[in-house]
Amino acid sequence: MAETKREIERKYEATGGDVRLPDLTKVADVASVVDKGVAELDAVYYDTQDLRLAADSLTLRRRTGGDDAGWHLKFPVATGIRDEIHAPLSPDVPRTLAALLRSRVRDTPLTPVVRLLSSRHVRHLLDEEGTLLAEVSVDAVRAERLGPGVPGATAAWTEVEVELADDVDPALLDRVEKRLRKAGLRPSHSASKLARALAETAPDVPDLPEPTPARPLNEHTAGGHVLGYLRAQRDALVGLDPAVRRDLPDSVHQMRVATRRLRSAFKSYGKVLDRTVTDPVGEELKWLAGELGVDRDQEVLTERLQSRIAALPRPLLLGPVRGRLRIWSVARRSGSRRKTIAVLDSKRYLALLDTLDALLDAPPLRPAARRPVAEVVPKAVLKDYERLAGRIAHALELGPGAPRDLAMHDARKAAKRARYAAEAAKPALGAPAKKFAKRMKAVQTVLGDHQDSVVAREALRGLAIQAHLAGESAFTWGLLHGQEAATAADRERELPEVWRKASRPQLRKRLSA
Repeated sequence: MAETKREIERKYEATGGDVRLPDLTKVADVASVVDKGVAELDAVYYDTQDLRLAADSLTLRRRTGGDDAGWHLKFPVATGIRDEIHAPLSPDVPRTLAALLRSRVRDTPLTPVVRLLSSRHVRHLLDEEGTLLAEVSVDAVRAERLGPGVPGATAAWTEVEVELADDVDPALLDRVEKRLRKAGLRPSHSASKLARALAETAPDVPDLPEPTPARPLNEHTAGGHVLGYLRAQRDALVGLDPAVRRDLPDSVHQMRVATRRLRSAFKSYGKVLDRTVTDPVGEELKWLAGELGVDRDQEVLTERLQSRIAALPRPLLLGPVRGRLRIWSVARRSGSRRKTIAVLDSKRYLALLDTLDALLDAPPLRPAARRPVAEVVPKAVLKDYERLAGRIAHALELGPGAPRDLAMHDARKAAKRARYAAEAAKPALGAPAKKFAKRMKAVQTVLGDHQDSVVAREALRGLAIQAHLAGESAFTWGLLHGQEAATAADRERELPEVWRKASRPQLRKRLSA
């Protein structure tokens, strides 16, 4: 079983000569420094031969020695902060860790790339009560490059590492750093030992003649702009895969958003990229978003119903309402989560990632791709707006009922596409695109809450039937159903005014100015 730990640390190196630690008891809150002796560590780092993990600042190692021997996989969270996932020692990469890397490595084998031998002298910084505040280690490191066809280059250095203990104010690191700087130490230029080892043992590459460059497709062209946006969404999709597998908060939603933004951009910017090529990819993205939606939609629906129940006075809670909702939610959630992981492990999903990479490496550009952003992008955004306007008009023509619910759902999807198109345009068009996207989001929010109410009413009807068949009162479920119907009616009344603000002519004029 893998365990996760949040690691907050800083690394330092000497500007010259031996590393000498200053008296750290002079740091505020540090009452004593306890020498914990020297540990000999032997770590082998794994990666693909083209170093995909290192490119994303991920590290996977198998380490012996010390008190945390085993496999360690580290994901960057912020500067100096990483999530370290630990698994017991085994000959091969543990399946739990390999799964977290699948979106990056696909079917490419993970092999040893660097071996680090470290002689680690550890000291503990304690407060007056003897509680651990931080661990300071002086590491004498020897690195050796591994791998077929790679010369066994070596490097050696000494560094200081300060790791914060759990639940300690990070401000302590600033105070420790101040003392270390006065002693001649400086923050390390490398984010990790592996990064330094790779840099200092890199094989020499002979200089090759520069190929004749093609006409550049920079960020000022429509193609350069759109491709930059698509690559960012592809990277988000790949990066969120392990977060979904770890069941981190909001990860499924964010991954689903990335798939939708990709698909939406393919449609919105059909003048830039050939849709005969991108449409099939878009269909696969639609499949993925739908599969992820099983998990995410259940999460949103459960939270909505829980908040409804929490707002009711106790006399109106007739029967085991909370218990029935919990059983219903857990049953649906556990099944949907298993399905989500199965999707991420499927060949179809990995093929989609490969297809996205290939498409972005050799994009099917159309002639408009080389035109300036200002000539192409605003027209694409306004085209999506016109599509939305038609759907809003159709929805407002209908009376309350199922046809109107469906029309408002279609309008919601169009509002989302117009919003995504405007958000993609923000780096190039600035404030007008930002304001336009904000208005589209307001329309999407009203329509989205309406659709959530439609889905909630269907769920409440099912829960009422289950309660009735179990001999329980269905009163509360019927009451909640009525509340959701009232919410839907409120959103229908709000829509005309929200749309009036979003469809002001000056918004569109500023976008295309």
